[in-house]
Formats: sequence, structure tokens, C-alpha cells
Amino acid sequence: MIFFTLLILSIFHQVASDVHQPLSKLAIHNTVFALNQGSSIKVTPNLLGLKGQTTEWVTLKYSNLNPKIDDWIGVFSPANFSASTCPAENTKVNPPFLCSAPIKFQYANFSSHSYKNTGKGSLKLQLINQRSDFSFALFTGGLANPKLVAVSNKVSFLNPNAPVYPRLAQGKTWDEITVTWTSGYGINDAEPFVEWGRKEGKLVQSPAGTLTFDRNTMCGAPARTVGWRDPGYIHTSFLKELWPNKEYTYKLGHRLVNGTTVWSQEYQFKSSPYPGQNSVQRVVIFGDMGKAEADGSNEYNNFQPGSLNTTNQIIQDLNDIDVVFHIGDLCYANGYLSQWDQFTAQIEPIASKVPYMTASGNHERDWPGSGSFYGTLDSGGECGVLAQTMFYVPAENREKFWYSVDYGMFRFCIANTELDWRKGTEQYEFIEKCLASVDRQKQPWLIFLAHRVLGYSSADFYVAEGSFEEPMGREDLQSLWQKYKVDIAMYGHVHNYERTCPIYENICTDKEKHNYKGSLNGTIHVVVGGGGAALADFAPVNTTWSIFKDHDFGFVKLTAFDHSNLLLEYKKSSDGQVYDSFKISRDYRDILACTVDSCQSTTLAM
Repeated sequence: MIFFTLLILSIFHQVASDVHQPLSKLAIHNTVFALNQGSSIKVTPNLLGLKGQTTEWVTLKYSNLNPKIDDWIGVFSPANFSASTCPAENTKVNPPFLCSAPIKFQYANFSSHSYKNTGKGSLKLQLINQRSDFSFALFTGGLANPKLVAVSNKVSFLNPNAPVYPRLAQGKTWDEITVTWTSGYGINDAEPFVEWGRKEGKLVQSPAGTLTFDRNTMCGAPARTVGWRDPGYIHTSFLKELWPNKEYTYKLGHRLVNGTTVWSQEYQFKSSPYPGQNSVQRVVIFGDMGKAEADGSNEYNNFQPGSLNTTNQIIQDLNDIDVVFHIGDLCYANGYLSQWDQFTAQIEPIASKVPYMTASGNHERDWPGSGSFYGTLDSGGECGVLAQTMFYVPAENREKFWYSVDYGMFRFCIANTELDWRKGTEQYEFIEKCLASVDRQKQPWLIFLAHRVLGYSSADFYVAEGSFEEPMGREDLQSLWQKYKVDIAMYGHVHNYERTCPIYENICTDKEKHNYKGSLNGTIHVVVGGGGAALADFAPVNTTWSIFKDHDFGFVKLTAFDHSNLLLEYKKSSDGQVYDSFKISRDYRDILACTVDSCQSTTLAM
């Protein structure tokens, strides 16, 4: 009965706060093939990446004898997108079939406003290297009843198999960095490795492991039907025994069977400080960013309008950022696998330079009968496979996707809200161990991160339930936060920003709003789910614990100046300016001091 209730509530949440993946609007199985000589589409240039670029723009010129206002152009990869057979889950039985969704689409009149009258138009689109060639198809009949009237020439990158889009992550120890990337080379084609070392020092080569998966690994449609696209190969190398706070260079390599080596460009990163090291440490945290297209395709303005702004603001501030936490709902591929390549390309300027740590969200994990806590369709059939393969996290078991990270004066405990977190579960035991094991003299700043709101939120869909939280969210966890004196708990899922007072069991433990001194006596809860996906509304209620609300896109930046001073800043994605902030100032004795339910009862009895 509990899980049935969770299913109904979670479906309501999705309707309230999310918009469907734009590619799902394409009724691709309804396609009628009507190629004719009166319609055409031509793309230039047809060979990309001549100087090693992984992103290039192409120009389309097209014509149609019978233009309509809802004509559209789909970008397909591989170029030969018309298959003679479809996966078993497809109910169609008679060819011709169109079984693959495009990787992106745009209306024919997007930049050619006279198209409906003249039947002629042009369009510029951005392509990324995705391990295969491309073709462009002109459709009439709108998105619901597409009629294919023209197909372009093929376009390809010089080396479609090249190593691309490196993603750094903290390893299982403070002195380890992992590098994950994607290529078209399997282990029988080439040996993957990373060449790396200190700047102006000796370079070494570290081997990489290789993973991939097939259509049958997906849990359902569209991930295993129209949304399926070969993921290529995902490689991870472990760079160990790093010196603290030092600059390193690295590049990705594949040693082919013929003895030649294919290289990526050169990248840089800065290693983690030693746990407890007293240096300025800066962390960016947000959730629910998603991806968007710089060329305006896929109707992203209606889907994830803040995504590019958030990405670009972080890139602009990257020299003052040490690590990034994206706490769930990463790219909203929702079963359209091509979008993961698009997302990793979008964040490459960030993830290739600083660790890009992720958490599991409903749009990565949830699927009926897959063991997720919520039996919704939110992952589009991915059921966690893409997130667990495309990104490394230092978890004991990446399927469980909960883990801890030590970064200088910080201890981060990252929970997985898509698996059961309640008392008595394996995850609950992990959370307590993560909170209890930190040495607060060395690492005074204890931060809890999770995707769904397990603390406090004034989102309209939570208030409609009378909960101000995920059902059963904080009931079992608040005793742990209080006992181990968690400073801040942050969440995504709700697409806005909200900050509470230091709070325990619905009661503010401090009346201050911006400058906290001494013991907090409670945990400050922050919703930071405005990374880019369509915004969620607040309920028209005012609570005593809600200090600041913002119905806009943004992210949080934490700066630990030393062991006694921490600053939180909320920045809007639109301009990068600070719109909310608070500072915590205290000594070690303030952490040791007892407060309500944080110390065991004692007596003077001998």
C-alpha cells in the first residue's frame, strides 16, 4: 500500500514540475515515406573536425514544393536511419519502418520566416562528434503525422571514433582522480589510457577500463526502442597518489592495433587538498540542470530554458571553483540515449577541469519493477544504466549510487533518494556511517546531499500533500542530522531555490538569517533544483522556517575560507550575481557542544 501511494504521488510530482522530453513529441512510427524530386535538402560542409574539433556548425539549405507551417527537419545519426526491422517491442509489422528518433529537430521556418510562402529555407545547426555519420531529413505533416519528403547528403567527422568529453571525478581516496570519457574504440580495436603528470614534469601513462551495454540492458521504451542509440565505449582511468593542491596535465589516448596512437587535446586539473588542509575551497552545487541546444533546436526554451545559462555562468567562474556536485536529474534524456552525448559535450569545459560529481535522480533511475523506490516511468527505460556508466562515483556499488567525498575541510555525504533510505535499510546505515566517521576538527563542514527533498520545501505539489517534503523524507533522517550536527542539507527535484533557518523537527533553532555564530543547533536546508529545467511554483503559504525563496534558475556556491568560516552564496544563472547568502562562523568547541538530541543523556551518578 505504501509503494502504491508513492507511485501515485510521484506521478503527480512529475506532472507538476517537469515537461516531457521534446523528442517524445515525434510520432516517429507514424512516418510515411514520400520522397520526391520537388523537395531537397543540402548540408555543408560534409566533413567536420579537420583540426580536431569535436563541435562544429553546419548550414542546411532546403526546398519543398508544398511547404507547411509545421514542416520540420530531423538530424539523424547514424545517417542510414531507415531500418528494415524494428525491435520486438514495436507493434508495427509491415515495412517501411522508421525506428529511430532523431538526435535533434527544428522547424523549417525557424530562421526562414518566408518558408511557408516560398518553400525555401536555410538553417544553421550545431553537431558534436558522436561516433557516427549524420543525415538530415525534411518532414511535412507536423510532429504527429510525419511524411518524409527529402533526405540530405551524409556528413561526418574526420575521426568519429575519437576520444571525447572527459569527465573528472574524485576517487575513493582524497589523492585519486578518475577520468571517464567516451569513444568509438572497443578493447579489441585499441588500448585506452591517460597520459598525465605534473606541469613541466615527467608524464606517465595509466590504463583505462572499458564498459558498454546493449539494447537489452535497458528496462523499457523508449530507451530500448526509438530512443536507443549505440552508446559507444566508456573508459575510466584512475590517476593515483596525487600531491595535494597541485596542477596536472592530461590527455586521452587510444593505441590502435597497428601501433599508432589517437590523442585527444591536452587538459588540466588541480588535485584535491589533503583532508583538513587549510586552504580556500570552493564548491558549486545544483540539481536538475538538463541540456539545451545552442542552435535553438529541440524546443529547449520550453523544456530546459536555464540549462545553457547555468553551464555558461559556471564556465565563466571556473577559475574560482574546485569541485561541482550535480545532485540528480542530469540531462533528462528520458530514454533518448543520444542526449547523453549532447550533455557530456555541453559540460565538457567544466567536467574536464574540475571533478563533476553526480547523484541519482528520478529521471536517471526510476522504472516500474526495477527495484527503484518509486515505480514511475521517469527514466524512460534507462533505469540508472546510463548515469552509472557515463559518470564515475566513488561508491562501493555504483548501482546503489550512494557515496562520500572528502574534499579538504569538507565531508560530503551523498544519498540516493531513488532507493530506500529509511531506518533499517542498507542506505540508512551508510548515511549514519558517513556522518559519524568524519573528524570535525579536521573537516568541520559536514554537508548532506540528495536529489529529492528529504528536508523542507514550499513547492506547491508538496504542500498539496500537506508534507513540505518527500513523503517519509526526513522522519528517519532528521535524528541523524541533529546527532551528527550536519551543517547544511541540499536537494534538487524542486525546480527553484529555497533556504530555511537552522531547523530541527519543524522548529527554527536560530533567529539569525545571514550571520550565524557558534553552534547552529539545527541543520540549514537548501533546495537548489533550479539548474535549468522548467521552474516549479511555490505554494501560496508562508512558513516560519522559510528564509528566502526564488522562482528562478540558479546554483549555490560554498566557500570554506578556513576551519571557522563558511560562506554560502546563491547565484542566478541569468547574470551570475549573488541574490542570497549567509555565513557560518564558529570554533571547534561549538561543534563539540551539546544541543537538543545531539548528545547522550548523562548524570552525576558514580
